[in-house]
Amino acid sequence: MKKALWYIAGGVFLLSALVFAADKSNSDTIKADAVKTNTIKAAKMNATGKVIYISDESIKIERTVRGNVEAMQFALENPAENIAVNDTVKIAYTNQDGKLVANRVLKIDSKKKEVKPVGEKSASANK
Repeated sequence: MKKALWYIAGGVFLLSALVFAADKSNSDTIKADAVKTNTIKAAKMNATGKVIYISDESIKIERTVRGNVEAMQFALENPAENIAVNDTVKIAYTNQDGKLVANRVLKIDSKKKEVKPVGEKSASANK
């Protein structure tokens, strides 16, 4: 009778070990199937320069880089408003398939305020 109980207990132990082993191998295959996806973002660049040509589809600016003057032409995603030739602009752009595409065009105020030195009097105040 004692031998029969030991055989039954051993059989239960073996069967439970087989069940746990089968569960672990299934969970490993599920984890191996998951694939991490990487998204590639386009690099955003900036250019500042003077407008030499503008239309609804494109804009061309002239900028100075390290003493060299270069012209850059951009395709516009949206038409640029309130920008005319000879305005100074800053353009945020990306390179898509070898073509420069302007995402944003900002007009820059190039007017400088005159600053008078403190303590200097005008000529009419001395009279």
